[in-house]
Amino acid sequence: MSCLAISPHVESPRLRLRGPCERHLPRLAEMANDYDVVKMTGSMPYPYGLSDAQTLLEKAASLDPDREALFVIEQDAAPIGVLSFTPGPFGRCEIGYWLGRPYWGKGLATEAVKAALDWAKSDWGRKLILACHYADNPASGQVLVKAGFLYTGDVEPKFSKARNAEAPVRWMVWLA
Repeated sequence: MSCLAISPHVESPRLRLRGPCERHLPRLAEMANDYDVVKMTGSMPYPYGLSDAQTLLEKAASLDPDREALFVIEQDAAPIGVLSFTPGPFGRCEIGYWLGRPYWGKGLATEAVKAALDWAKSDWGRKLILACHYADNPASGQVLVKAGFLYTGDVEPKFSKARNAEAPVRWMVWLA
């Protein structure tokens, strides 16, 4: 399997969001095999290996493009993370993302989220997107605030596969 043609391409000044390719898998697996990265996600295991990256590619190939999207975030043609839109609570769309540790603190997550939200609004027709972040990850909250999300005031436990435990998440909403 080469690159997925079903996923749209989204450009920003420093990044490209596109469907995953087989060639992305080794680098994604290497970056995601970092507990500090995956503990801030709900569904990623730790350790994270090449077979987990392959599962991501298979999942991307089976998405319903009317309800879901999955992008590899590239900088200079190299994968640096993943961003996805999935069905969330109350039938609403939820955004999630992660970046490899070398790319933290450079504004890249905010840039990727903003570009994806622009696409979701203009090309996908979404007017409301949900997000949450683990309460012990305030940096992710700042990414979402900078991208235009507002806190709902709801805090609830959410399971993290990497932690093998529930941890509190803070819910946010973005309105087009």
